[in-house]
Amino acid sequence: MRLAVLVAAATLVLDQLSKVFVVHVLDLWSRQEIAVLPPWFNLRMAWNQGINFGLLSNSTDVARWALIALALGISVWVWLWVRREPKRPFVQVSAGFLIGGALGNVVDRVFYGAVADFLNMATPWFDNPYSFNVADIAIFAGAIGLVLFTGGEKTP
Repeated sequence: MRLAVLVAAATLVLDQLSKVFVVHVLDLWSRQEIAVLPPWFNLRMAWNQGINFGLLSNSTDVARWALIALALGISVWVWLWVRREPKRPFVQVSAGFLIGGALGNVVDRVFYGAVADFLNMATPWFDNPYSFNVADIAIFAGAIGLVLFTGGEKTP
């Protein structure tokens, strides 16, 4: 489980450093949008109070703390589940990505009240209204990895 812990810690640190740099150093908080490689890649500020794509978005403190509890609960569940799996590196890395990403978004909810999303990708034919962050990428990659690499024979 050491590999899962290292990947989770690295993911959490990378997520938070990217948010501090983009939101505060580049001042995306007040600028709202920075064209990087228009229209393909831009930094576009979005404060997500829900889950992916703003689903379950609600501005109440009850919803905020419920989503924090849900993310922490899922992280614990994934940790306990992966501990019972064979100690394969891909499983450990996948769990680390998912847990580190979930914790990164928890940190945002605690300190900002919402998740800081800022990565935006589009095409000349489609202006994507949704933004995401490093934690979202890690959660997605970790979930896919767990689906692909878990199961099979159990170790005693």
